[in-house]
Amino acid sequence: MFPSEKYDDRSHERRSHLRLWALVLCLGLVPTSVPLWGQDQQSQSSSQSPSQAPDTSKPKQDAPAAAGGPGDNVGPYVIPKKKEEEAPPPPRPVTPKKLEDMPDYSLKVNVPLVNVDVLVTTKNGQFVPGLKKDNFRIMEDGVPQNISKFTVSEAPVTAVLLVEFASTTWPLLVDSLNASYAFASTLKKEDWVAVAYYDMQPHILTDFTQDKRAVFGALNQLRIPGFAETNEFDALYDTLDRLDRVEGKKYVILVSTGVDTFSKLTYDKILKKVKDTKDVTIFPISIGWYLREYCETHGCTGYSHGMASPGIQRIDYLQADNEMKTFATLTGGRAYFPRFQAEFGEIFRDIGEDIRRAYTLAYSPTNTKLDGTYRKLKVQVMAPDGGPLKVKDQKGKDVKIEVVAREGYTAKHTVD
Repeated sequence: MFPSEKYDDRSHERRSHLRLWALVLCLGLVPTSVPLWGQDQQSQSSSQSPSQAPDTSKPKQDAPAAAGGPGDNVGPYVIPKKKEEEAPPPPRPVTPKKLEDMPDYSLKVNVPLVNVDVLVTTKNGQFVPGLKKDNFRIMEDGVPQNISKFTVSEAPVTAVLLVEFASTTWPLLVDSLNASYAFASTLKKEDWVAVAYYDMQPHILTDFTQDKRAVFGALNQLRIPGFAETNEFDALYDTLDRLDRVEGKKYVILVSTGVDTFSKLTYDKILKKVKDTKDVTIFPISIGWYLREYCETHGCTGYSHGMASPGIQRIDYLQADNEMKTFATLTGGRAYFPRFQAEFGEIFRDIGEDIRRAYTLAYSPTNTKLDGTYRKLKVQVMAPDGGPLKVKDQKGKDVKIEVVAREGYTAKHTVD
């Protein structure tokens, strides 16, 4: 039993020794680790200056790069750098959408300008040259106007020869042809002429041409007349309507008796058409005077104009003459009533000189209303000092002058 007890005492002793050594070992580790941590702490404190305090905050990060984030892959999220704010561009004008099947419209303002051709001649029909702008005075409805343009030029002629050629009487046909050929012989190579004739309706023989042979060829077709009616109003209206499409100054040489027998238009309507037409001057030449005077003395006036107008009287011819004078006065032309065939050549030479050497005046009316009213014109020729203009002939005698200009014009209407 005792050996077993000794064994137990020894084992208990061994366990005591093991506990002691474990405690020693534990106590021995602590002193060895404390000096190492303290020595490292002292080395760090010695490397720092006494004025700097130890940094106990979070680890310091690098400054963000130019793009707004760190230079490597460690750090906060990259925030893109904002660009400097620029001024917003001005708003673009809103262009309306163009609808299909809708035409474009534009606003145009026209400044009215009135052109007036003035013919100044002596009592014998001679042209009076050398006049200046200060020699003219224009009155519109009694109000003086300021002349803004003044020209004198020998421009080419643009004219329509409108001839009455119907189945009337032989002397009238002969006068029509003689007057037409006389006019064609006075043309120049720069002139533009169209030829037309009328009976019941107007007929165009040749359009505007500068070839005199074409003009004579057209007149050569007037040999056998057709209808006996002489519808002058319808023919003149049609001619003026066609001339509205031709630019520039135009002339109508009307070779006619002036007697209208069966026109659809009345005198009032053709008169309104003449007033409304601009840049057209009418020169009527009456025919058949020899026959008229012969029938007045021999009692055959009722049959002088043919079968279309039986029972015609002298008053009918006087009315026709008055109508032709009115057409000339309203447009600034002259009406001629030759008694003999030999006068045709001289008449057309005078007309050629008149229409090539007319004074052209232009002004802006003081009445700017576009109301479509008819306004009367009066043109006066006087000396620069305001007194009457004196013209002397070759013998030094005073010569009376005549001023021929259109009687008025129709103002443009707003809806035109």
